[in-house]
Amino acid sequence: MTITEERGRTYGYADLPELMSLMTGDEKHGPAATSTLDVLWVLYDRVLRVSPRRVDDPERDRFLLSKGHGPMAYYAVLAAKGFLPVAWLTGFGSYDSPLGHHPDRTLVPGVEIGSGSLGHGLPIAVGTALGLRAQGREAPRVWTLTGDAELDEGSNHEAIAFAGPAGLERLHTVVVDNSSASHALPGGIAARFEAAGWSAVTVDGRDHEALYAAFTAPHPRRPHVVVARVEPKSA
Repeated sequence: MTITEERGRTYGYADLPELMSLMTGDEKHGPAATSTLDVLWVLYDRVLRVSPRRVDDPERDRFLLSKGHGPMAYYAVLAAKGFLPVAWLTGFGSYDSPLGHHPDRTLVPGVEIGSGSLGHGLPIAVGTALGLRAQGREAPRVWTLTGDAELDEGSNHEAIAFAGPAGLERLHTVVVDNSSASHALPGGIAARFEAAGWSAVTVDGRDHEALYAAFTAPHPRRPHVVVARVEPKSA
């Protein structure tokens, strides 16, 4: 396990609740944040090939947070891994803070895209994967994290339908499924991706070993989706 040192202190998964508690205010959206906490930690701790020293490395993995509503877990993980100072967390959402209610790629180190409009992350990830392939870059992997409700958006349907036949093997999506979608069918998320030619795995979104196994499962010549089922923790 890798952990980041900041002024002599190391941070691990057990420290994330403390880091999140530093962020206060009416717009915390705690359940939305905590639903992504375990997925984000496993990705940044064990899977993504990116670090504070590699934020501009063209060979880095790209992580695109589409589910940007309630970003406290994301900020806590980035702080724990040294992308941003822990001292920034206490200013969350304030007028002069870089940590807004949605992450801003121009203000927050390590953030690849600014979030906001639902359903934009996966289409951008498809374009990113296509761009890397056109450049001949085979090492970088592209990851995007979406919510189950986002899949109601037509832009995601088009991205899902395109990526499978295009054989975007470097493209990975994590869908945090907390049963918040308006038009979903039980068990239908993985089937929807598989019908479009994706590799798909559904796991317990709180089980770190199951998440890691799903994230690293081979999927030759196909994009890969991990459906992480969670019951949101309280704020």
